[in-house]
Amino acid sequence: MLEIILAGGWMMLPILLCSTFAVAIIIERFWTLRKRKVTPNGLSATVEDWAARQRLDQRHIDRLREESPLGRVYAAALNNRTRSRDLIKEAVEDTGRHVVHDLERFLNTLGTIAGISPLLGLLGTVIGMIKVFSAIMISGVGDANVLAGGISEALITTAAGLTVAIPSYFFYRYFRGMVAEYVITMEKKAITLIECIERGHNPPAEFTPHGQAACD
Repeated sequence: MLEIILAGGWMMLPILLCSTFAVAIIIERFWTLRKRKVTPNGLSATVEDWAARQRLDQRHIDRLREESPLGRVYAAALNNRTRSRDLIKEAVEDTGRHVVHDLERFLNTLGTIAGISPLLGLLGTVIGMIKVFSAIMISGVGDANVLAGGISEALITTAAGLTVAIPSYFFYRYFRGMVAEYVITMEKKAITLIECIERGHNPPAEFTPHGQAACD
């Protein structure tokens, strides 16, 4: 493997750096975007219990905000539960924008890596072919080793760039889709909570973890 990397020339260095960053981002996003961390199943039940016990004070709301992204959205609604529906929605939407920004952290970087890695490989290919034609100009086509070295460098960098780009793009699209699903889930739960607040100024006892509520 080391011989292949060395044979690819100096253009292998930025490609390897892109690979390292891509792997780090993928691991970090898998850890951060776990379902139980973003939209915990028991969070709505916790809000239900606090409402039933009349414990929706600032301390509990602050705790809710710190637990998860969905908790931040709930906290924004509960902090404004005595205001009008429009003001509650505005607070939830403002918090939601920050939550989505956090969920999409590093994804633009991963997408950039997926885009530039093939270009780096192509640049390595061009450099390798330049070396081939330069060797032909100097020594003709008789020195097969020189020609093989340039062609090898060109092919290795192309393969390396694609090897980094393909999985990077796959996981970029995968995480974007995951974030989109989380956003839809949080929107549904937030709307349900806002409707319940509007009707009773407190989440009802039947506010369930699945975002369905019987507020009547």
